[in-house]
Amino acid sequence: MKPAFDPVQMAIPFFVIAIVLEILLARFGKARANYEPRDAATSLMMGLGSTIAGLVTGGAVFAASLWVWEHRLFTIPMTAVWAWVVLFFAEDLTYYWFHRLSHERRFWWASHVNHHSSTHYNLTTALRQTWTGGVAGTWLLWLPLSLLGFPPAMVAIQKGISLVYQFWIHTEAVRRMPAWFEAVFNTPSHHRVHHARNARYLDANYAGILIIWDRVFGTFIPEDDAEPCRYGIVRNLPNFNLFTNVFHEWIGIGKDLAGSRSPREVLGYLFGPPGWSPDGSRETSHTLKARWRAREEGKGEANSTLPHP
Repeated sequence: MKPAFDPVQMAIPFFVIAIVLEILLARFGKARANYEPRDAATSLMMGLGSTIAGLVTGGAVFAASLWVWEHRLFTIPMTAVWAWVVLFFAEDLTYYWFHRLSHERRFWWASHVNHHSSTHYNLTTALRQTWTGGVAGTWLLWLPLSLLGFPPAMVAIQKGISLVYQFWIHTEAVRRMPAWFEAVFNTPSHHRVHHARNARYLDANYAGILIIWDRVFGTFIPEDDAEPCRYGIVRNLPNFNLFTNVFHEWIGIGKDLAGSRSPREVLGYLFGPPGWSPDGSRETSHTLKARWRAREEGKGEANSTLPHP
């Protein structure tokens, strides 16, 4: 029941060629791409570290998936075309909720934040992956697929296909795809919004392959050319230290838990939204967006009271 192939491993030569091509095109003014050597190196090292971390925890994750599958409700044949079609949509929906949870709850944000810590947006950013996702347990969200009867190897292959797809959307070189494609699929434009720290763009576009889930669940925000995306996190890190990028939010959680004075505070610091505090003195994405909306409404009211020529 092990995967016959790993889409991510097979795609590594393509990743390397694409990154080199993006750098060369940007150097000769043929494409928009902003590279900072230390930032790109950090992303590459994070990708390498994520691969090693995956090897450490991957066996346990796959064993758990296999155990669940052995208690499956149905038996879904891996050779059936219809099964792959159903899994494509089911896995992509699972990814949407995993991704949304990883932004809206601090415990899981701690393992995902490093993917957003770069202030640049290029193909190397796609490789800036978590080292602690296995420990955080977000892989549990995929177990129901095996419980339904999808073989673990099948699920692993589809997860790999999703990750390979998401590589190319980490770029500023592609502005817009055709309208029909933008309506259905995740694109560089949609994903730039997801990586932006502008208040209007926070907590949006969680899609893996299909943007339709964001449209259905109300988390879709289109890119506005009048407000370019500014990348990174709300409070950007002061350096390119690899371990700071990987562990800073876990360290922050530890410090907050050490100063907790009640079970409510413990739960809030662990599972509240990033930025949660007992007295509301810290900023969450909700408060930042609310302040932005108030400013926009204020501008609208001010413009409406101006005398017309």
